[in-house]
Amino acid sequence: MCSAPGNGGKEGPAAFSVDLAAAARRLLAFLRAAPPGVGPRSVRRYEEHWLPLAAAEGGGPGGEAAMLLLPPPDVQLVWLCHCFHHESYSAYCLSRFGRLIDRPSILDTENEEYAEDRCRDVWAAHYPSEPFDLCSNEFDGNSVDEIACDGANSEIVEMVRCYAGLAARFVSPFVREGVYHVAAWRRYVRFLDLIKKVGCTTQEHIRLVPSLDILLMWLAHQSFPVSYAKDMTTMTIMENVAKVGLSYGEMVSDEEVERTRALWEDAYNEPYDMAGSEIDVGAVSAAREAFYWAPAASEEDANRLYKILQPRFLMEVYVFLKGDIDKEHINKEFLRLRTQRSHRSLKLNKSMVNLSCKNWQKTWHLYCEFATRGVVIEVRRTTSGCFRNSKFLKSISFSWSDMLHEKALALTEELEVGMRAMASITPPVQAPYLLKCVPDRVTDDGGAMISDVILRMRNYRPQEGRWLTRTVLDHGGRECFVVRMRIGRGIWRRGAETPVAVKWEDRSIEVREGSWSYVASTSSVGYAPEKVVGTATAMKDQQENKVVWRLSTGDILTICLGDELSFQLKNEKLEEEARLLVGRRLSYKVNTDGVSSNHAEEEQYITLVRKSPDHHGDRATVLINWKLLAVEFLPEEDAVFVLLLCMVIARTMTEIRREDVAGLLVRRRKGEARVGQRDWGSVMLPDLLSPDPNLQPWYRNGAQVLSSAETGTMLAKYSPADGKDLLYRQALMT
Repeated sequence: MCSAPGNGGKEGPAAFSVDLAAAARRLLAFLRAAPPGVGPRSVRRYEEHWLPLAAAEGGGPGGEAAMLLLPPPDVQLVWLCHCFHHESYSAYCLSRFGRLIDRPSILDTENEEYAEDRCRDVWAAHYPSEPFDLCSNEFDGNSVDEIACDGANSEIVEMVRCYAGLAARFVSPFVREGVYHVAAWRRYVRFLDLIKKVGCTTQEHIRLVPSLDILLMWLAHQSFPVSYAKDMTTMTIMENVAKVGLSYGEMVSDEEVERTRALWEDAYNEPYDMAGSEIDVGAVSAAREAFYWAPAASEEDANRLYKILQPRFLMEVYVFLKGDIDKEHINKEFLRLRTQRSHRSLKLNKSMVNLSCKNWQKTWHLYCEFATRGVVIEVRRTTSGCFRNSKFLKSISFSWSDMLHEKALALTEELEVGMRAMASITPPVQAPYLLKCVPDRVTDDGGAMISDVILRMRNYRPQEGRWLTRTVLDHGGRECFVVRMRIGRGIWRRGAETPVAVKWEDRSIEVREGSWSYVASTSSVGYAPEKVVGTATAMKDQQENKVVWRLSTGDILTICLGDELSFQLKNEKLEEEARLLVGRRLSYKVNTDGVSSNHAEEEQYITLVRKSPDHHGDRATVLINWKLLAVEFLPEEDAVFVLLLCMVIARTMTEIRREDVAGLLVRRRKGEARVGQRDWGSVMLPDLLSPDPNLQPWYRNGAQVLSSAETGTMLAKYSPADGKDLLYRQALMT
């Protein structure tokens, strides 16, 4: 008779002898930092050096204390890949050492560092001629493609090859979250229960396909072979796992995937494909398109000191429907999905015709900011034969906050008689910041807008100095910084006196933190915040084809004006290399399906690329569109530094081109889309072919997403007190 796994089927912590959530966290951390080129030489080091050493130092039941050692990273990767094939690993250890060699139960960074340092000493004592760490050049010829190299065990090399792309499978940032691990652990328990049920009720060989979250738990469990063997034996399902289970990397058929989905739904009355549990290649690709950035190992946000700057948090959302709908008036009724807050223009409609489904049907798939608060499903009836004119009948809602309190990260609600709806989410993860600079009034040296209102308040004392000013808005349309570029000195009076352009070395740029302090009698005239948090000053350079700027952040930006535009960014305080590259690079690269991108469009984008010890290769941490004055940057980058870069490049490009390519001459406020109407980046759809650019990553259609609400030709109506247009043209283009 088959029973549920562990504790009579109860999903409690005692079901496993290892903390799978902690094990998954450490496995993900290792996979991110694991060396990329591991093959035959590492396999030989693993077989000839490490396993005998591990067997001698302990590594079996009761030998964990003596086994507080961690081998070199390349050897550890081979060891993990071998453990992931538990039957093969168990048979190998028993035939060679007479017992199962266990991996140490090290689930925190401090003990990992201690175990690795201790292993260096033990390794050096046993193998003085074999280096502990392999240098990058020593990995040459150590590729998994070189399987017939100097007698390396080809079977183990093939296992390493099988898991070569494992780290990329878990690249989505929400996979790191503890809440995700708790939900994944729950589904893993159910998956083992399903394996046992299927194995007990059928004589045929049926393979179940693990989803992404279940696969993570399974690999984390197998990475501790003694605990895994003990737990599977306790649950009496080891034979069933061997009969029904599936090793990662094997080819799966659509029939096997559909069979797994059907068996899961029959057993638990819930969809198998929950948010964040990708099972097919298409779903994985969609997640990578939405969570396109490469997060750092450290979760520190360099912008926490800016109290007014609010971070973004993004999550994946699935909405399912199941049941039969009353056939009366069904041809006139439809469902509409909306967000509880933000992006009020979002209306995803679904006709109720042919919507009845016996099984759970994934009806909507989208990515939402946490600030949207939740989704609402409305039942509406058309009044004119189209979705545009309709009558509201009823609605149900799903709140992100409520769903985060559920272990399954999902909720179910009754939609209609006989019809239920379920929403599933991934944990919200911090996404890149989005900022744009919009035109505003000219300001004086003190930061007050040039206005008759200010003049009257100051008893008509002339306002000295002229600064081009931009208000910085975040993704939700909130004011967070004010950027000013010094253009002129002097005052304006009726008569001959007028401001004059400042010298090149005095044309500074400053960033002030905060929002405008508006005069009580008006909502459009006021004072810039007082706190200056960053500046950029022009430096003289003997070479005519170079422009050099010094930033208060310690960076020096050199813009080279040769045949092709290039940039040099230096900061003596930072060890990691940083490069500014023209175009959308790395994670921001746009796939044009063989069609060459427009050079002029690509040139307006600048990507900041950094090398980091936490990642192999380069990472794109900042994307700047200097023409639209818009920036996107990871939390590890300082917002002020990014804004200074953007404005410096825009100003320099204006001077190079001798034309207002970035709209810097605009000296009045422009109409913006109302906050909450179509908030920047608040909702994305996985279908990148969506006709609405506001439902795609902004940099794919920047001009459309960031366009102002104004249309038609904009007439320049500036106050004479601002100074003549010639003043600004001379300051920007000479």
